[in-house]
Amino acid sequence: MHEPGVASRAGGEPRIRPMRSADLPQILEIENASFATPWSPKTFLNLLRRPNAALFTAEYVPGDVVGYAVIWFAGPEGELGDLAVRAEGRRRGVGSALVEAALSEAARRASQEVYLEVRESNLAARNLYERHGFEVVNRRTGYYSDPVEDALVMRRFVPTAGATGSN
Repeated sequence: MHEPGVASRAGGEPRIRPMRSADLPQILEIENASFATPWSPKTFLNLLRRPNAALFTAEYVPGDVVGYAVIWFAGPEGELGDLAVRAEGRRRGVGSALVEAALSEAARRASQEVYLEVRESNLAARNLYERHGFEVVNRRTGYYSDPVEDALVMRRFVPTAGATGSN
């Protein structure tokens, strides 16, 4: 195992790969440091078993997880349910690479749109999602606890295969 934090000091682009159950100790460390109400190990294990979910990790050094993303699908919609990056690895393109991996998976599964919820005060996350084409479409009053805060619901349409992006 590598010294924690080594990955964030490495250069280049992060490598994105499917999450494995062996990654959970590092994932939970990041999850617990990132969220007031973190997901449990059981939540991640259950999602790893679901065929309608995709879980990704980001690393610079093999075996040294610097971030992760979780997306699941129902019908024509995807939901980016969780995304976090180690504090020392932020602002290095890891979050963007994870969002792109989730959006690519949504396109692969023929999703029409992807949703997410974000704390209203989490400007860094909101800016990340906006850079990737997400827009606020709703507010969930008092959605988060510890502290109580509204969630902003954001949505991004997923281009269909063969779309050129020009209007």
